[in-house]
Amino acid sequence: MNAMSGPPQTTVLVVDDDRKIVQLVRTYLERDGHRVVAANDGREALVAFEAERPDLVVLDLMLPEMDGYEVCRRIRAIGDTPILMLTARSSVPDRIHGLLQGADDYLPKPFSPAELAARVRAVLRRARPTPEASTRRATGPTPAAVPVEEAIEPLRQADLTIDAARYEVRRGDEIVPLTNVEFRLLLALVSADGRVLTRDQLLDVIYGQDDAEILDRTIDVHIGRLRDKLGDDAAAPRYVATVRGVGYRAAPISAPATGASAPAAGQIS
Repeated sequence: MNAMSGPPQTTVLVVDDDRKIVQLVRTYLERDGHRVVAANDGREALVAFEAERPDLVVLDLMLPEMDGYEVCRRIRAIGDTPILMLTARSSVPDRIHGLLQGADDYLPKPFSPAELAARVRAVLRRARPTPEASTRRATGPTPAAVPVEEAIEPLRQADLTIDAARYEVRRGDEIVPLTNVEFRLLLALVSADGRVLTRDQLLDVIYGQDDAEILDRTIDVHIGRLRDKLGDDAAAPRYVATVRGVGYRAAPISAPATGASAPAAGQIS
């Protein structure tokens, strides 16, 4: 086994009602060493998911029996298996809607099978970071990013404890189930020690600098999901504050005294 090739024989579930597309995708993914399981409609996809518990799902949206959005929602109700949506719906609202349903990446048709294979590799790589890689991503690759101690010590934000070594977030004694993306966003924000991180910096935390076509508003979608899971209120944040026109930061533990009015750009909410 080649240790540089990553985890052995990852399983990818490919869901599309076009059997030619399934076969094309299978050829490229098997060439990369993945085991491929196929399904041709939404209900069959859920049965295959339960039986195989794949490492990643390539999911078309326009499916018979049950559409891809519903399949995505049901998979997300079970766990955090990465989902790459594959669809002819390529408008920005459609892409954002797919991300809101729980997709990790979105590739419009027609597509390059080589690009799809590359995106599968990237999503799988992001889904299995080591603690050291998590720290590197949280600090970011640029000088503007956040310094973090060499030792991975648990971080705290209000009643949250973020443990990078365990890849775990607790609110008091309760574990908060976060996806890989949500965890890294929270870790980056809290590690920043109050500094504002732009959407571009946060995109680098999640996707790295090699994913040039990811929308910056994708961060807003992920932050919205993170807030929902934390029970955070954007209007009166305890954990994640919006800095309008700039990005996000960890919410101040205690609210500053009201006084002089702040400018519209850079205002925290």
